[in-house]
Amino acid sequence: MEKEQNPNLKTDPIEEKKEDEVTSNSEILDNESKIKEPLKEKSPEEKILELEDKLTRTFAEMENQRRRFEKEKEEAFEYGGFSFAKEALNLIDNLERSKQILENDDILKNSEALKKTLEHFDIINKDLLSVFSKNNIKPIVSLNKKLDPNLHQAMMEIEDDQKEPGIIVQEIQKGFTIKDRLLRPALVAVSKKPNDNGKKHEQNKENLESK
Repeated sequence: MEKEQNPNLKTDPIEEKKEDEVTSNSEILDNESKIKEPLKEKSPEEKILELEDKLTRTFAEMENQRRRFEKEKEEAFEYGGFSFAKEALNLIDNLERSKQILENDDILKNSEALKKTLEHFDIINKDLLSVFSKNNIKPIVSLNKKLDPNLHQAMMEIEDDQKEPGIIVQEIQKGFTIKDRLLRPALVAVSKKPNDNGKKHEQNKENLESK
């Protein structure tokens, strides 16, 4: 009679080790067979779809490049003279400075020579503005306008109780645009409310003097 194996008895560790080795070897063989298994070849339909996708991406990139080139060419044509136009504004600035210097000269004041010189300056200034205008370079209208940070740069504030704060009351340097772009901002002075402390001080002074 065969002896019944007692479940409580411990198995031989050597036999367990052999069983583990057999299991691990079988797993290695399975993995090696999977690795050696050849990749599935794509069907003609899949290859066609892949090529169509690549062509679509290539055409889209080419179209984007064409649009960028057209935009750069258009901007170069329209704004290619931007730097030149900005430098040319110095002519108007120099004319204005020269005019102010002559007007403030005590020797030349009220002379016929000064009058004729200023007339020639005005003619040259108008001619320059006309040339600029034909090339879409136009002066910014500033006086009595509300300060616009996109067009004006405030250099100082001047007290004015007749105007609301932020109104341009003086133009220090004329600004210009070229087409729809800012060539240079206008340098301006804007109005602000008078200082109440100053008013009170003047009133107190007047009251003391009247007593």
